[in-house]
Amino acid sequence: MEQNKNHEYEYAGTTVNGFVMVAVTYILFPMLLGFNTWLLEDSSFGLSVVIDIVLVALMILFSCGFFTQQPNESRVMVFFGKYKGTLRSTGFFWVNPLMNRKRMSLRLRNIDVEPIKVNDKSGNPVMIGMVLVWKVEDTYRAVFDVDSEQKSLSMTNGAISVTPGNTAGALARFVSIQSDAELREVASRYAYDETDSREGELTLRSGGEEINDLLERKINERLAMAGIVVVEARLNYLAYAPEIAAVMLRRQQAAAIITAREKIVEGAVSMVKMALDRLKEDDVVELDDERKATMVSNLLVVLCADEPAQPVVNTGTLYQ
Repeated sequence: MEQNKNHEYEYAGTTVNGFVMVAVTYILFPMLLGFNTWLLEDSSFGLSVVIDIVLVALMILFSCGFFTQQPNESRVMVFFGKYKGTLRSTGFFWVNPLMNRKRMSLRLRNIDVEPIKVNDKSGNPVMIGMVLVWKVEDTYRAVFDVDSEQKSLSMTNGAISVTPGNTAGALARFVSIQSDAELREVASRYAYDETDSREGELTLRSGGEEINDLLERKINERLAMAGIVVVEARLNYLAYAPEIAAVMLRRQQAAAIITAREKIVEGAVSMVKMALDRLKEDDVVELDDERKATMVSNLLVVLCADEPAQPVVNTGTLYQ
């Protein structure tokens, strides 16, 4: 796809070691300046002045061509509006002083997306936030496809002032807005928890790595147009919105109680069945259906009750 195509290429222009050009600019040029002054001072004063001015101008011009580049940095080279490539090498360099060198960091950056209110698949409002780790991959797109100008709303003498912004700030705003939009879209596809979803369906609470991987993939698709790649996207906050949090908490508590009761009843029934089977196998006592029903009832009351059962001693016969 055109959107995913990398438009960046390596700078192939002249790049000179900076220390060599320091010697040329600040040692050789002053020597030529002094020699010219000494040689032509008496014979041709006017020519000497012209040569001195040219040498001084060249020295000043050459001084503008130095720059230092650290690891994980790059320079986007632009010569009179034309892209000439990207320099990723590290060190102290000198290039054509007329070359515009746009600095671009290739280092990892973090964005903490503050919790936003989103309606989940069931329509419940939830608060969701995430942490994003990203970096620039295609410097051409990052510099030329993202507008770094920021219009100010302040007016001076009836005119809106337009101030140029920096590329790093423009990229951070672009990533923040696009990641916020994609977070809303992904969150609206899934229910908050299993209570509002079908059995076995992926939810925001249980999704874990699957939700994070989906977020990372979808955000990468959005940011590819700006030459940005997402290294990691991870949810760091998930909760019901304050207006329904109390109600949802009671519902979760009720669901937990029901689940616990189901486990208790399941265990109690298995224990009663085991007791009846053992009584029959060991021929301890023979019980008719009515006595079995009474025994089952009493055992279930003892095993499923919230409070300890009070024992009652039967001093009569089995049927009294």
